[in-house]
Amino acid sequence: MLPTRVVVNGALGRVGQEVVRAVLADPVLRLVGAVEAVAPQPFFPAPGTPDLVPFSSNLGDLLEKVCPHVIVDFTRAQVSMDACRIALPMGISMVIGSTGFSEGNLTEISGLCDAHKATAIIAPNFSLAAVVLMHLAKIASKYFDNAEIIEMHHDKKLDAPSGTAMATAKLMAEARGSSFVYPPTEKEVLAGARGGEVSGIGIHSVRMPGIMACQEVIFGCQGQTLVLRHDSTSRESYMPGVLLAVKEATKRPGFVFGLDRLLGL
Repeated sequence: MLPTRVVVNGALGRVGQEVVRAVLADPVLRLVGAVEAVAPQPFFPAPGTPDLVPFSSNLGDLLEKVCPHVIVDFTRAQVSMDACRIALPMGISMVIGSTGFSEGNLTEISGLCDAHKATAIIAPNFSLAAVVLMHLAKIASKYFDNAEIIEMHHDKKLDAPSGTAMATAKLMAEARGSSFVYPPTEKEVLAGARGGEVSGIGIHSVRMPGIMACQEVIFGCQGQTLVLRHDSTSRESYMPGVLLAVKEATKRPGFVFGLDRLLGL
């Protein structure tokens, strides 16, 4: 069986470096190219392999040269959109962990997949435990009127709230079938103290050194609370989900949003 050929877009980023290591360690995958905004040398310094992996700042040129099956992209939404516009018409699958896509972006990606019989898998979170937490939150949402989300990330995270928190709130509201009860505050002494609000769910963001990623979903009703919590202690936590998506991307054409669909949840 020939290995699945993989290009990593954003290969020098914090998650990109973990993806490179995970791909190199997997016996059925092969790293055939790396892309970064600035590529100071023609070959990527891939750890633990004697192979010379082409390295470029021009995604289109690299794809023509190395002919990958899948691109793994943990960059930014606009960079990922540009990559989709190049790769999907070429029939190259995309596995994307960037956040911040608009509904219009997702519609465009889905259309590109349909038009070119290509695959794009986008997930707000590639941590298997985080996806299971979201699934459990959907189940609990049917039985509670009040809910809030606290998400905590490192101080270098670009967006707030996180894409995972926003996706969790959306799934919870859909499962409930209506908005949650959002208790009014008569006097907000400090502006923003109650955080943001989506479908009656309060969302609070913490950004701090020493934290990797954490999400708590708190449900409340008379005399009791239910707390669901997930912690990622390193970016390695995303890799089992990323590798699952890379392998599934070669089997199923079309647009897939959310790792839960790959897990059958």
